[in-house]
Amino acid sequence: MIVLETERLLLRHFTLADAAFILRLLNEPAFIQNIGDKGVRTLEQASNYLLEGPIKSYQIHGHGLYLVALKESQQPLGMCGLLKRDQLEEVDIGYAFLPEYWSKGFASESASAVREYGRNVLGRTKMLAIVSPGNTASIKVLHKLGFIFSKNIRMSPADSEVALYEWRQ
Repeated sequence: MIVLETERLLLRHFTLADAAFILRLLNEPAFIQNIGDKGVRTLEQASNYLLEGPIKSYQIHGHGLYLVALKESQQPLGMCGLLKRDQLEEVDIGYAFLPEYWSKGFASESASAVREYGRNVLGRTKMLAIVSPGNTASIKVLHKLGFIFSKNIRMSPADSEVALYEWRQ
């Protein structure tokens, strides 16, 4: 199901047919370094990640991470969407892209569409984002979207600190 469309991109619900793509994305070194190791090493684990993550989130919250694809070719290039984490009081925007699609404006384009969807369709007047402090490219995207640094937090006691950003309408 297509959720959003931008000038160059389509954002749609993940399906189990996207397991091979998610397996590659979650095992990119930059994903593991900046977002975390999800322990997904097989197609079966990728399918379970999709079932227990994005697909379950669509059912429970009415939103989640979406597959981002080029509009013309339908080529998957990343994911972007809104997550509801138990540790945060508001939804947070998240995104990740394959390295060959970095520095082309796709993160800003998709995240901007997701922010507007959150505001206009879901009625969110506040959204959050978490980012590794050294991830300057993602921090640049957040600033471009109007997110402001709030504070450093730990998602769990054993985790490293991440920077929490806020956006308000």
